[in-house]
Amino acid sequence: MNLIEQLEQEEIARLGKVIPNFSPGDTVVVNVNVVEGERKRVQAYEGVVIAKRNRGLNSSFIVRKISSGEGVERTFQTYSPMIASIEVKRRGDVRRAKLYYLRNRSGKSARIREKLPSRITEATNQAEA
Repeated sequence: MNLIEQLEQEEIARLGKVIPNFSPGDTVVVNVNVVEGERKRVQAYEGVVIAKRNRGLNSSFIVRKISSGEGVERTFQTYSPMIASIEVKRRGDVRRAKLYYLRNRSGKSARIREKLPSRITEATNQAEA
């Protein structure tokens, strides 16, 4: 690990943000801090993660949602101070890392299968209970 990577890792640790594990295809709710004049509020942005870029401190992800019949995409910097929290609503089962093909699809063809928990994890959860 070179010096720049080491500094980035220290900065990520200093920020102390709790980022859940999510991947493309997952539906997430991103709570964003919005400043309007002197007022500060939290705005929720819910959609499907279509791309994720892992670059240490410069990591980002793109969330796509349908708003009033129009597709809207927003890019978020993972460690941005504008992001209050990230919550994973459902896991998607996809075979690609970048889901840009969803831009050309609408309706039922744009749906993503839900990733169900495996039987092994269910068995261990029942054994622990």
